[in-house]
Amino acid sequence: MQNLLDPAILFFVFGVLAGALKSNLEIPPAIAKFLSLYLLMALGLKGGFALSHSGLSTSVMVSLAAAMLMAFIVPTLGYQLLKNRVSRFDAAAIAASYGSVSAVTFVTAMQYLEAKGMSPGGHMAVALVVMESPAIIMGVLLANMLRHAQPGAATSSQGAGVTAPGGPNVVPPLSKILHESFTDGAHLLLLGAMAVGYLSGDAGKAVMAPFSSDLFKGMLAFFLLDMGLMVARNFDSIQHRSAVLIVYASLGPMLHAAMALSLAIVLQLPAADGALLMVLSASASYIVVPAVLRYAIPEANPSIYFGLSLGITFPLNILIGIPVYTALARHFLG
Repeated sequence: MQNLLDPAILFFVFGVLAGALKSNLEIPPAIAKFLSLYLLMALGLKGGFALSHSGLSTSVMVSLAAAMLMAFIVPTLGYQLLKNRVSRFDAAAIAASYGSVSAVTFVTAMQYLEAKGMSPGGHMAVALVVMESPAIIMGVLLANMLRHAQPGAATSSQGAGVTAPGGPNVVPPLSKILHESFTDGAHLLLLGAMAVGYLSGDAGKAVMAPFSSDLFKGMLAFFLLDMGLMVARNFDSIQHRSAVLIVYASLGPMLHAAMALSLAIVLQLPAADGALLMVLSASASYIVVPAVLRYAIPEANPSIYFGLSLGITFPLNILIGIPVYTALARHFLG
């Protein structure tokens, strides 16, 4: 309940309500983009400052290895669960979306953990980056395998596939898709800011504190207001989806978080790192991955993988998941 009374979360709820009421309230796209870039830069700086203290220890490498492992397990499991229940191209796209991560969910979780007096390692921002691409790779490889098995397939089961540039069935080569994934501006900004924080250390932290710390909470609240409006606008895209997809979008993240918790217990990760591993494993991408999949898997229906991740999984994680994952991590990891 305390999480719901956090100002940033309340602004998210307000955005959902305003959107549901068909209000004309909106955040201009340019401002929304700036807010996103600010949060990534501030997060990167915080991670870099923290990493400058801890260094690349064995525990840091173990946490990153756990993140990489979950980045392969989640899309594999998702595809196996869905491949016989929806179009296999849709299953591959959903698996890629849920195998990837949500930066906004991660930033919100970081803020929540800090408010609880928990200090996750700065390297977990690196985990955010390394968990993005494996799911994209797996989704693209699965789609390519399906194309070889089903020559000429070009649409999803709903007939709403998106034609890639260049005409029907023209899909960019894997190398181009991977290049776009690895050089995505959000990733580069996050890593660049982390490098700046790491190199500048305590002196840089003191100089940048008004930017990276003092403004952070207000900027996050403003951005979550915009996300609430986006969630409300996407309610229509999930109203008529099958029960299987609704259940997967609702319960799948909990299963992924439980698997991450089990892995964290086995590897004896710190509670804060374990909580963030659970958050990352339970989240789903609704920005980077859908943008790539639109051209990488044009046979899939974008309204399915985008609508499920943004309309169901994102609000569930923001409102319920983060405090639950944190409580479980504290209980089992100390």
